[in-house]
Amino acid sequence: MKIALIQSDLVWEDAQVNRINLNAKIGKICDDVDLIVLPEMFSTGFTMKASEVAETMQEKTVQWMKEMAEANNCAIAGSLIISENKEYYNRLLFVFPSGEIQYYDKRHLFTLAGEDKVYTAGSKKQIVYYLGWKICLQICYDLRFPVFARNVENYDLLLYVANWPKVRINAWDILLKARAVENLSYTIGVNRIGLDANNHQYNGHSQVIDFLGNPILEPQENEGVFIVNLDRNIMLETRKKVDFLSDKDVFEIKD
Repeated sequence: MKIALIQSDLVWEDAQVNRINLNAKIGKICDDVDLIVLPEMFSTGFTMKASEVAETMQEKTVQWMKEMAEANNCAIAGSLIISENKEYYNRLLFVFPSGEIQYYDKRHLFTLAGEDKVYTAGSKKQIVYYLGWKICLQICYDLRFPVFARNVENYDLLLYVANWPKVRINAWDILLKARAVENLSYTIGVNRIGLDANNHQYNGHSQVIDFLGNPILEPQENEGVFIVNLDRNIMLETRKKVDFLSDKDVFEIKD
């Protein structure tokens, strides 16, 4: 599967400008790709002003994602602020080329920024089936909680989108590699760059790691589109040789 990671600066709380900027970046992708991945809250930045910028599933940004998926004949994934039933969600949408949408609501809300006071936490893990791949959707702070990401579904790709600040970027690098190794899974992390309105600096480090912890795409610090090609068969062959997942603990997650 060929995947394009878009690492971008985000304009604070301006969905229209962010859509325009991302549209330009997507337009520069020369290769035919199967999946485009955008950062967390790609339309607004990591804001706690959900009541001012949230959209419904019928509004412009979701429609834009569907248009991009159809126009490029590929899936597109990224999180945005969704208003639903008088609640706000940090929702990671996976939009298929057909326009079908599956999504994951962020389970681990970032209490340090007060995300838990504004947004409603999700409760369900989401595995997307696409082109023969099983893709596990996760958002930013979820990265610190390995039990929730544990590969009990034999998924093939663990996907994180984030607004992870520079001051803690070393943890991002370490934990992405750890999740890849412990789950014998390809792992992708897509982060933003730039400075937000809260004066938090982001230096990206979007990257791709294979199932043994080896870098496929080294951490990137510049704005850009980065394309990788992943081979599921090689991963499955490795799992047969080193079948660590069969020795995993049995457990149940309770709220």
